[in-house]
Amino acid sequence: MEEMSGFPKELVSRVLHLHFRDCKTKVSGDALQLMAEFLKIFVVAAVRGVQQAQAEDLDIVDVDQLEKVLPQLLLDF
Repeated sequence: MEEMSGFPKELVSRVLHLHFRDCKTKVSGDALQLMAEFLKIFVVAAVRGVQQAQAEDLDIVDVDQLEKVLPQLLLDF
């Protein structure tokens, strides 16, 4: 099973197809790679938001925590 950015190709394809109106819609390999990268960035941002909220002794992640981790996230890429 080929993996892209830590996500299996089949998983990324399945997630995309869950939201298509036409079940015959096809996704190119490049589109799968791009979506896998978006998913990776989203997950990293979510994890860092949680870590920031924990550092601030908060129980939930709010926009404020995500705004605080965005500069660090941008430096990663």
